[in-house]
Formats: sequence, structure tokens, C-alpha cells
Amino acid sequence: MAATQAALTRAQIDLSYASVTAPIAGRISRALVTEGALVGKGEATPLATIEQYAPIWVNFAQSSADFLALRDALKHGKAQASTAPVRLVLENGQPGGQLYTHPGKLLFNDLSVDPATGSVGLRAEFPNPGRDLLPGQFDTVRLPVAQVENVIVVPQRAVQSSAQGQMVMLVGPDGTVMPQPVKSAGLSGDGWIIASGLKGGKQVIVNGVQKARPGMQVKAIPMVVQR
Repeated sequence: MAATQAALTRAQIDLSYASVTAPIAGRISRALVTEGALVGKGEATPLATIEQYAPIWVNFAQSSADFLALRDALKHGKAQASTAPVRLVLENGQPGGQLYTHPGKLLFNDLSVDPATGSVGLRAEFPNPGRDLLPGQFDTVRLPVAQVENVIVVPQRAVQSSAQGQMVMLVGPDGTVMPQPVKSAGLSGDGWIIASGLKGGKQVIVNGVQKARPGMQVKAIPMVVQR
């Protein structure tokens, strides 16, 4: 009786091997093998690929220089750690992309710098109820890392970069265009944070920067900024 019971148990175990169950929940792709195909014995043979859609992970990186600068600013009280959620900008062909509806959260950052890229890896998790995000796609991550008070922010297109450094074009009191060297300290939304070279109350040219030349006479039209 015991021997028969053992044989039955062994047969049930062998039968369970006939059903391949997935270790995670998700969507399965096309089969990588067909019925009757020879699979490896003693080695792993992928049958199909399963992708998890909800939630979905987004992997990105931050340069080690920015990472160290942020840590130094937090250490010396120049900035405060941000608690804002991570946002995702979808590359859907629209100018500037489309902001993903659901905010995400930062899961972790690597404890070492990748010597091949000089960056620190990070991972964020986003809900994906409508399956708008697909595995393998490329998007832009907005990660608020710190809060800084009383700073000057100008639109990205107003700042010109060259071998000599960064520069903005100003409109003087007499309507004359004049260049002004500046130094940025990172991004805030769609604008550059100006660390030095620019004071409040100045008129910065945002539209038509490529046409502006030092010494030109222009008429400044205030730009409407939406917050």
C-alpha cells in the first residue's frame, strides 16, 4: 500500500511538470518554441517572454557630477530634499511631449557609479491601468530632487551654449540688445536655474533669440508665463 501511494505521489509530481506556470502576472508574448520541438536537457530553454504591465518600472540615470552636487547642496543647507512625486513625459510626437497622467514613486538608486557611463542608476515605479506604457519604450523622467528658494529661472530656449559658456540676451533700458554671460545650476521644469550672472528685474529675450544681435534696437513684449 505504501509503495503504491508513493508511486501515485511521484506520478502526480511528474504530471505537474506538464503544466508550465508563470512566476509573475503579466502579458505573454509569442511562443519561442513549438509543440514537439527539442528543448535543452539540463539547461534553461525560454518558452515565451512575460511582461509585467501594472505596475511598470522605469529605469533611468543621473550623472555622478549632478548626484554629488545635489548631495553637497543638501548637506550645506543650500537646498531641501523634495517630496514631490516622479513624473513621466511621453514621447508621442507632440512638441515637448505629453505628461503622463499618473505620478510615480522612486524605488531606489544604485550605491555605486557605473564606470562605463559615469552615472548613478535609479528606478521609479508607475501605475499603468490603461497599459499606456509599454516595456522597452523611451520616455523622459522628471525627478524633483530638491527645493531651492529665491532663485531665477528662465526658459531653456533663452539660454545659449557655446565653447565660451552659457549666455542670455538682454534688452537694456534703451531697447538695445546686449549679451550677458550666465551660469546655470540645473533644470526646474522647462527652465534653467540661473546660479550667477543674472539679477531680478532684467528683460531676457526668449523668442527670436537667434535673430537678436548685440547692439540691435528691439521692442520688448512681455511674455505670459503659465504656472
